[in-house]
Amino acid sequence: MSSLRKNYAIVGTGSRAGMFIHAIISQYPDQARLVALCDLSHSRMNWYTAQLPAPAPTYHADDFTRMLTETQPDTVIVTTVDAWHHQYIIAALEAGCDVICEKPLTTTLDRLQDIFAAVWRTGRSLRVTFNYRYAPAYARFCELLRAGVVGRPLLVDFSWLLDTSHGADYFRRWHREKANSGGLLVHKATHHFDLVNWWVDARPEQVFALGDLLFYGADNAKARGESYDYARYTGVSAATDDPFALDLNTKPAFRGLYLAAEAETGYIRDQNVFGAPITAEDTMTVTARYSNGALLSYCLVAYAPWEGLRVAVTGTRGRLEMDIVENVTHLRAEKAAASASKGAFERADIRVFPMFGEPYRIETPKAAGGHGGADPRMLAELFAPDAQPDPLERAATHIDGAASALVGIAANLSIETGRLVDLRELFAL
Repeated sequence: MSSLRKNYAIVGTGSRAGMFIHAIISQYPDQARLVALCDLSHSRMNWYTAQLPAPAPTYHADDFTRMLTETQPDTVIVTTVDAWHHQYIIAALEAGCDVICEKPLTTTLDRLQDIFAAVWRTGRSLRVTFNYRYAPAYARFCELLRAGVVGRPLLVDFSWLLDTSHGADYFRRWHREKANSGGLLVHKATHHFDLVNWWVDARPEQVFALGDLLFYGADNAKARGESYDYARYTGVSAATDDPFALDLNTKPAFRGLYLAAEAETGYIRDQNVFGAPITAEDTMTVTARYSNGALLSYCLVAYAPWEGLRVAVTGTRGRLEMDIVENVTHLRAEKAAASASKGAFERADIRVFPMFGEPYRIETPKAAGGHGGADPRMLAELFAPDAQPDPLERAATHIDGAASALVGIAANLSIETGRLVDLRELFAL
């Protein structure tokens, strides 16, 4: 057993924590040791500890500081509700730990300022897990831009579609309340803003946004002549034929992590997407200007019949386009039953259009694993980093996390005020 193993504690043991737990205990046992779990729910933690090869101490979230003292982790992995990230990040940094934080880094400007002050005071490392950077297709897109196939990027046109399975799920969960998630412009779009920041190798400076709740929610359902009177789906006979329904009895993880934990936490994982309260938008557009002069046109919709992106970067020497289909809603159940894709994208297509030349296609690499093959690569980089430098600099720092979250935070402010927001007046990166 290697003496170089690092000790890890995880705070927040919902479904997202599983990726890190399984990587530590199954894939990187020679490099990593899980020393503690921390959560509001002992039911959730017990569900995970039953899968561990050896018991790990569990701590209620109120005892987070005691956990740090008693278990002495080298690194704390934060996978809690987004609005709580800052309190665990700061406490861990102050205790002398490094931190790995799930995206988004945080949800509001004041929390971001507090996190940066703690990083500066402690000198500890804070990383944000932008796994899309590690997807082979997105990395290839970055390589082409860095190689200059479009010259200097001038305009990024980026559309992301969430389908009526994945997109709807944000409106069943805690994400539907902006106080918890910052809305999809913070929680989900942080992935996309980070990709743009990384691709064009520049910082966002100005943001204008519009957004609204146009599909989900009780008012929209009534306007379409639809009736959904139930607050949740599980155990409700009227929801049997509802295409948006989620039954928590269908998967052991749903039962163990959420249904069994309801008495402790009060959290209902399967809320009706046409119920209340919903304060997050489901239809959003953002325009941004970057430090290198490039402009961004971005839109996000959470009720499309397929999921993926269409992005194009036009520059001084041409145009680079990419289409990604991650999932098609009506095929999802069939594919899940057959375990066909194992996380790979359905389709990825990259095209180059030189300014004065013949267009051509780029062979797009494919890989198994979550997020288009990104998750296994990111986990390897986190727990067993290669000594060789990465020319694409995929390891995201707290500065990268801030640059991405700030676009969403500014977009929310723009929606509220109807004004263009200058990031340079909000926060100095």
